[in-house]
Amino acid sequence: MQDFRVGIGQDSHKFSNDLSKKLFLGGVEISNEAGFKSNSDGDVIIHSLCNALEQAIGGESLSVYSCSMCHDKGITDSKEYLKVAMEHIKEKGYKINNVGISVEAKTPKILPVAEKIRETLAPILEIKKEDIGINATSGEELTSFGKGEGVQAFAIVSLVK
Repeated sequence: MQDFRVGIGQDSHKFSNDLSKKLFLGGVEISNEAGFKSNSDGDVIIHSLCNALEQAIGGESLSVYSCSMCHDKGITDSKEYLKVAMEHIKEKGYKINNVGISVEAKTPKILPVAEKIRETLAPILEIKKEDIGINATSGEELTSFGKGEGVQAFAIVSLVK
């Protein structure tokens, strides 16, 4: 019998008023959009992925290592946090089977950049881009994300030994 694990993660950030702050989602820079209020690049997709991966192996929250990487070492690229989460997965003897990502945002539109996000994340996650599902909703203005104040992302992962 194969050892199988799942994890779910979530993250959200408000948009920054600092127009020089760049917006990153899934490791992809989204042009002509305001970045997030955050110490790092605030990449909610990657942050939710890190939380999902850690949860699947009974690990800690992303903030346990990302805060020290950001504050002590000046590492603000969330792809570097994802690499740490992947190290933890490998240390436990797991590999990723597949990933699901769901984003709620009025802006930016996710589906036009979904393929680029897959292409960016797949090598880091060591899976095929076809093993990453991405969907998005505007939220119909029922939440602050649907009203355009920020972005919320959920990720679910399945791991196999």
